Amino acid sequence: MRQPAALALALSLAIPGLAAGDGSSAMTPPRQQLPTATPEQEAVGYYNDGISARDKAVAYEKEAAAEADTGKKQKLEARAKDKHEASIKKFLAATRKDPRMFQAWGSLGYAYRVTGNYTASLEAYAKALEIQPAYTLAIEYRAEAYLGLGRLDEVKSAYMTLFNTDRKRADELTSAIDRWLEKKKSDPAGIDPAKLDEFGKWASERKQLAAQTSSLTSGQELRW
Repeated sequence: MRQPAALALALSLAIPGLAAGDGSSAMTPPRQQLPTATPEQEAVGYYNDGISARDKAVAYEKEAAAEADTGKKQKLEARAKDKHEASIKKFLAATRKDPRMFQAWGSLGYAYRVTGNYTASLEAYAKALEIQPAYTLAIEYRAEAYLGLGRLDEVKSAYMTLFNTDRKRADELTSAIDRWLEKKKSDPAGIDPAKLDEFGKWASERKQLAAQTSSLTSGQELRW
């Protein structure tokens, strides 16, 4: 008559949680609590997701630029736009989680700019620079938004700031200005021809000066 009791005891030892011979329940270890992510950590996650979407959009844009077939080109451009819009949602989520994340505001400004929403773009760049005034990437990209709006005096001001603080960004803005001027040669709509001509001369002079100063500082370490 003792065999069933022995069997019950063996089962209770082999299977956690099975009632013991005295009717009590076996102890189960407490579940390990996973650490809760902070809002800042969540913001980083959203930001990285936005960057991933943006990179895919840029890849589609490069494919579209090299595509000769009109239909395929349009499809690639549409995919790029979808990815940029997806990045906007992620960057917005990042700024909600961490309103002080200036990188997310800057990237949001970029995404708005390339999708044609210049007003929202300038607001996002302004927020990024309010948090981090020395964020030269936002200064350069905001200047490209100013180009899109024909606000040329503000483009000049941004260029001078970059020329004195971040020559690499200044050169990138120069390239954007060149592309914009080339486009305006065939479609000057919205820009006064005299103002466009004056801006073109200014840009040419700045390029010459930049080339001269670059040769003077060649081989020297620049201190900022």
